[in-house]
Amino acid sequence: MLWKCTVCGMTVEGNDAPDKCPKCGAPKEKFVQLSKEEQDKVYAAERTNDIHMEMIHLCDQIFSLCKEGIDIKLDPPCVDNFTKAKDEVYIIKQRAKAEIAGHIGKGKW
Repeated sequence: MLWKCTVCGMTVEGNDAPDKCPKCGAPKEKFVQLSKEEQDKVYAAERTNDIHMEMIHLCDQIFSLCKEGIDIKLDPPCVDNFTKAKDEVYIIKQRAKAEIAGHIGKGKW
């Protein structure tokens, strides 16, 4: 069973709600049991949530590499390529963050 803290939104797995929230410390009474449908959404989205987070991490790495390439200033075409990639990876990162926010809003987190 999944239990959700109504104070902070933390989701906890177990036969019963915890005595207190592991995130915010709210008492057991602040937990609600998720319905089967809500639980299914959370479990089904677990892998895609992880993929979106990994994409964000990779975007951060690419962004740093692009900045390094720009700072080297080897030649204008090279700098232009790094600049464009840096801008494009920012968009990819923002889309992944928006999708995570959508999952949270739909109870799929």
